[in-house]
Amino acid sequence: MRPVELRFSVPVEAAPEVVWAAATDWARQGEWMLGTDVQVLGGSGGPGTRLIAVTGYRGVGVVDRMEIVEWRPPQTCRVRHHGELLVGDGGFDVVRCGNAASMFVWWERLALPTGGALVWPVVRPAFAWGMRRSLNAFAAFCRDYESGGRRE
Repeated sequence: MRPVELRFSVPVEAAPEVVWAAATDWARQGEWMLGTDVQVLGGSGGPGTRLIAVTGYRGVGVVDRMEIVEWRPPQTCRVRHHGELLVGDGGFDVVRCGNAASMFVWWERLALPTGGALVWPVVRPAFAWGMRRSLNAFAAFCRDYESGGRRE
């Protein structure tokens, strides 16, 4: 079966450098990504850095193990998902749309697990809703991040 491909974007009223800093503040990703906690397992932030994200609700969730495979600040971050359930590639791009405006583009190309093709048509609308909600929260997070809401 072909992998599923998803692409979402949101305009952000912040310079690409701010959007990049907010997106790569892994410890704070849970502040905007619905039901998700991200931790750095190893590495210095560039290629080879290993991350683990747990997305769920009330103790039930999905573990996403990934490794950064491309790192071009403040434009592109690519990861390779290599967990039991999530396998494939993903990442984000930050596109400059002016001095203080950007477009944040999040994409995923995932291989469905066995039986996934049967449940994907049911899961996809909920996944898309969650991503749109999260990216709208991300745009607000970036505005707060830019105005000093970041933790040092």
